[in-house]
Amino acid sequence: MAIVTHFKELRVYRRAFEAAMEIFELSKGWPSEERYSLTDQIRRSSRSVCANVAEAWRKRRYVAHFVSKLSDADTEAAETQVWLDFALRCGYLGQESHDRLYQVYDTVCGGLVKMMANPNPWCGPSKLREAPPDYTPTPTPPNSRTPYGSMGVWENEQP
Repeated sequence: MAIVTHFKELRVYRRAFEAAMEIFELSKGWPSEERYSLTDQIRRSSRSVCANVAEAWRKRRYVAHFVSKLSDADTEAAETQVWLDFALRCGYLGQESHDRLYQVYDTVCGGLVKMMANPNPWCGPSKLREAPPDYTPTPTPPNSRTPYGSMGVWENEQP
């Protein structure tokens, strides 16, 4: 198994991104009265899945934050499924497109749930986290010129 180095390499991201783009293309033909309701909502939630996966990846140093953002992605995927149901019922989306996209989001949700259930391989061992500095800071000697206070005034100077 290859090591993932970027969120765009994650299968959940790639599948969600392609589905969001398909939803965008399909929704271009929906009625204009849906522009600020169903069209906006389904585009927003489908894109949010990808955005939350990206945020989770950047927060993978902290397991709880990683899992929280994956949970947000999972809920946005479920919301997208609800909007797909509305689009089908309103006659804006065909059964085949609905079923295909719904299945994609089921797969995405399944992948997210697996990642949340076992986050440690994704967050990586401590060696993948920020390395400690290779030096030991030395205390500042007295009478040295160092910033002092919130105004950045140097010692022995007046503001």
